[in-house]
Amino acid sequence: MKVRAYTDADLPQMLQIWNEITEAGNAFPQEEPLTPEEGAAFFASQSYTAVAEENGTVFGLYILHPNNVGRCGHICNASYAVRAESRGRKIGELLVLDCTEQGAKLGFRILQFNAVVEENLAARRLYERLGFTQLGTIPGGFRKKDGSYVNICPYYKTLGADT
Repeated sequence: MKVRAYTDADLPQMLQIWNEITEAGNAFPQEEPLTPEEGAAFFASQSYTAVAEENGTVFGLYILHPNNVGRCGHICNASYAVRAESRGRKIGELLVLDCTEQGAKLGFRILQFNAVVEENLAARRLYERLGFTQLGTIPGGFRKKDGSYVNICPYYKTLGADT
């Protein structure tokens, strides 16, 4: 499996994976699935978009972009998506590691996750194992698809030689 920059040929598989997570309503803030046109524009607008691919099949992807502007423009943010039936294969780890490398190459100094759902224990364990620090907990910061509210946990990691 390799992680590489996406191409337009990857878009149908990327949309399937992204929309699967959006529609589940338990991790991404977006509420509506992306159309092919919206998806093409969305992925192209990121600072960097990558896929985890093997033999023409996309198993996961990430987007990387500034978290803020101006004096905080050196902080980036990312989102990760892995095909549901492929979870547990360390694809998320490959994506996060590539993302930290790409973020540093793009000149970002910090990678910050604003809204990791507290219940997403697999992601939280991965981030902590890879050296991210939890900043605290925001009570009720995420509204799930069923209308209930759960906590979110922001995380960050300094990028550069230590990633």
